[in-house]
Amino acid sequence: MVTLTQFAIDKVKSILAGQEENNGLRIQVAGAECSGFQYRMTLEKEPAPGDEVLDIDGLKLFLDRRSLLHLDGTRIDFIENERESGFKFENPGVRPACGCGETFEA
Repeated sequence: MVTLTQFAIDKVKSILAGQEENNGLRIQVAGAECSGFQYRMTLEKEPAPGDEVLDIDGLKLFLDRRSLLHLDGTRIDFIENERESGFKFENPGVRPACGCGETFEA
């Protein structure tokens, strides 16, 4: 199961509020350029065929089956302070894949 903190949910909802054409958030695990996998997040109008659709506090998440396997147990937060701003994935099933810090292995 994928969980989002209330701050992350509120952030996505505020972004979606300014978008007439998008109704949900796709979270995906995809192959990366150097090695391993990376997370991708995109706003989308509707799920793709075969997607799992989760409703978390009124926010629709679209997840393909392969990504869902890699995201099991993942907690997503939104961090905003003077040093960083963005979504943070806490996934207990991954380990770093390379020195860039952008990819992981499952």
